[in-house]
Amino acid sequence: MNTPTGRTTTVPRTMRAAVLHRARELHLEEWPVPAPGPREVLIRVHTVGLCGSDVHFYEHGRVGDLEVLEPLVLGHEAAGTIVATGEQVGGPDSLIGRRVAIEPQRPCRYCWHCRTGQYNLCPQMQFLSAPPVHGCFAEYVTVPADLAHPVPERYSDDAVALLEPLSVGIAAARKTAVVPGSRVLVAGAGPIGVLCAAAARGFGATDVVVADPVQPRREVAQDMGATEVFDPLTETAPEGAFDAFIDASGAPGVLAAGLRALRGGGRAVLVGMAAEEVALNVFLVQSRELKIEGLFRYTDTWPAAIALAADLDLDRLVSARFPLEALGEAIRRNGEAEVMKVLVDVAPS
Repeated sequence: MNTPTGRTTTVPRTMRAAVLHRARELHLEEWPVPAPGPREVLIRVHTVGLCGSDVHFYEHGRVGDLEVLEPLVLGHEAAGTIVATGEQVGGPDSLIGRRVAIEPQRPCRYCWHCRTGQYNLCPQMQFLSAPPVHGCFAEYVTVPADLAHPVPERYSDDAVALLEPLSVGIAAARKTAVVPGSRVLVAGAGPIGVLCAAAARGFGATDVVVADPVQPRREVAQDMGATEVFDPLTETAPEGAFDAFIDASGAPGVLAAGLRALRGGGRAVLVGMAAEEVALNVFLVQSRELKIEGLFRYTDTWPAAIALAADLDLDRLVSARFPLEALGEAIRRNGEAEVMKVLVDVAPS
């Protein structure tokens, strides 16, 4: 593929894509390779992490009010290499061949939220793999040039793909105002919970305690920086002992326990996908002046994630990997308790 005024390397006309047609109906298909727009780059996708939202779309055909109404390519935790650029993309030809992490958000850039630094809340947001926007379980994808973040060559493709969930952890640490010396409680030791804990440690938290009922996940959490772990089925966190609480589990009853663990003036951030409605001890919130916030994706986290990853063994999270043609099997394996993070090799580098 060649563009008249852009820059490119040799790119085929078609690519393989794993396409979800409706719940539990996934096909490997041959699709045209997309052409980059004037301010976009074309990326050859190497590795993609499997997210819980991908699983939910596959199982149910929808997440919240987002519904798969036409064929959709899932996947948004991606590492790849730039192979073509649009004609308005500045910089030298050396952009070609640059390894990048993909930030999967496409905000409008002009609304009030975008102009005030909250582009994650843009009402016109186009998010890779959220219907109707195609994601990264395809050999090529186009993204705005400034959302293709260059990464150090020493980082593995696996680590680069995991910068997206690490960004969630960084956004959570920022929301809870973690500073050096903070004490942080994290509920859930899945990939997001582990990376929330790692981010809190990276922000200087002295004590980061992670609760999860699954022993192998607790072990990974400790390997990734948690100072203490416990099984919430047999133990409880001390009351009023923490500055911040991050719920990365969404499990019933977790919010109530987490709020009790906060000191006066503490902050709770809801990261995990929970039930739409939960019981809330309003007296506790009022009497301790607790702050409770939701978290929706991230804003300007990639520079911090790339820097923080230098001190983390992100590859430690990977417990299973599959080729693109086995995406369905990857999704089915994702729910197994011993599986931490599933990666899909789309077009390995």
